Amino acid sequence: MTDVTQPKKKYGRPDDERIIDFMKIAKPAAIISILLTIASIFFIATKGLNLGLDFTGGISAEINYQKPADQKVVTDTLAKAGFKDAVVQTLGTNKDLLVRMPPQDVKVEDLSRTLTQAVQLPNNTATVHKVDSVGGQVGNELYIRSAGAVALALILMLIYVTIRFEFKLAVGAVLSLFHDIIVTIGIFAMMQWPFDLTVFAAILALLGFSLNDNIVVSDRIRENFRKIRGATPREVVDISLTETLRRTIHTSATLLLVVLAMMFLGGDGLHWFSIAMFIGVFVGTYSSIYIGTAFALWRGLNRQDFIVQVKPEFEDDIP
Repeated sequence: MTDVTQPKKKYGRPDDERIIDFMKIAKPAAIISILLTIASIFFIATKGLNLGLDFTGGISAEINYQKPADQKVVTDTLAKAGFKDAVVQTLGTNKDLLVRMPPQDVKVEDLSRTLTQAVQLPNNTATVHKVDSVGGQVGNELYIRSAGAVALALILMLIYVTIRFEFKLAVGAVLSLFHDIIVTIGIFAMMQWPFDLTVFAAILALLGFSLNDNIVVSDRIRENFRKIRGATPREVVDISLTETLRRTIHTSATLLLVVLAMMFLGGDGLHWFSIAMFIGVFVGTYSSIYIGTAFALWRGLNRQDFIVQVKPEFEDDIP
């Protein structure tokens, strides 16, 4: 008897174009995601975040020197003058520095004068600009508002994706966004890296990046469910992910180039922002496939979710 091998169904796709079976490892990926989320929550709860002065309160000032100044020398000079735990960063050049420190035992009205005297170096005159003092209560309110902003963003994204696509995809997208946020923050908690407003800005940017990736994939899934007949939901999802893979790689690679440029050339002011973005690019690309899409497929995503159902009163009577 002759063994006849059935050709693999292509559903109208070119014969030489391979369909990647993304969902083959959906279950192991889900287990890894759950473990990462649990570990991140554990580190956030036990070690906590190393909050920057934006959230804890403190003093910041910009200093301009006539000549390039060494950051360590400025830090030691401030310590000798009684300013404790000062952090000195460059603002583009070694002549322009940013000083950040916790609340000090200095009157607010005397702060600018005292700080100006403290940062003077031999043969290098310093001018102090933009002296800001943030109280602990203000920093705490900012921390709470930041958390509220993220929660509001997730709710609005859930509503948006539900209206544009389908509720199953919307829940999957929000879960993937939540996963991205928790894992990125969890790594910062585990490593005890500084978490300030620049890192929070990176978190919001990652929300936009990950949501955009989810929308592109969801749009292709909806299109293929309407166009392809005879394929299982898993096959349609794999086809859609394969078709959007090149676009995802190009987008992620382009963003990574920018992030790496900021990481190595952006100076201290953009360092932790770029670190958070670097982590989030990988986490966001992974989660849009194995959390957002996989969750919708697990919840029974099918062709009927994207087909407009005709009400019985509008159907033609067939004798």
